[in-house]
Amino acid sequence: MAHLPVGSPDVLELAILGLLHEQELHGYEIRRRLRDELGLFANISFGSLYPALSRLEKSGAVVATESAGGSAPTAPMPFTGSLSGERAGLRARRAGTTRGTKRSRKEYRITEQGCALFEQLVDSEEPVGTDDARSFGLRLAFARYLAPQARLGLLERRRAQLNRRLAADRTRAAGESLDVYTRSLVEHSTEATEHDIAWLDRLIESERQKQNPPRTETRDPRDGDALTAMKGTNP
Repeated sequence: MAHLPVGSPDVLELAILGLLHEQELHGYEIRRRLRDELGLFANISFGSLYPALSRLEKSGAVVATESAGGSAPTAPMPFTGSLSGERAGLRARRAGTTRGTKRSRKEYRITEQGCALFEQLVDSEEPVGTDDARSFGLRLAFARYLAPQARLGLLERRRAQLNRRLAADRTRAAGESLDVYTRSLVEHSTEATEHDIAWLDRLIESERQKQNPPRTETRDPRDGDALTAMKGTNP
């Protein structure tokens, strides 16, 4: 699968499916959680969210049902980034107010097909040469839904990425004549990468211990009795 920058549709769909994997949500709640909990979509607009939900619905990954929600939102509609999006939002608000304070809203639910797509996206292997910490962070946020070996593979692939970057930084620092400021930036990048690798080492070790807990040797009490008896027979 191609590398997925955070702004790409596939990554947005991954995030949506991950949230819906936990519970059914309305569009407003999906946007709030994308922005406030995941932290990678601070500027997500309804002009981006609803087309993504529509794509997922058409593909069979999610289903939407009308729910008789409470009062229509009274907060001003956020800027969607497009004139057509603003007009659509204005029409939706006007329709809600003309029908009264109660109106139905779409509630989205993930399907079995959506669960399979979600697992495929979160476990996707990025090609060699790509390096996106935000994309990895999003996958790690949903790693609890992966099988143990797939979760370990995700961590090990990220560590391999960082090891390649660390080697490239060290080669650059050793082979180029850099001014003091550029060298300082390279050294800072190297230290940050080393720190991240050490963090991943701890996660990987913890994951391996959970998958292969150390065995505790248990001694049969009869072995102790036999040893005592043998000692008693010695002169």
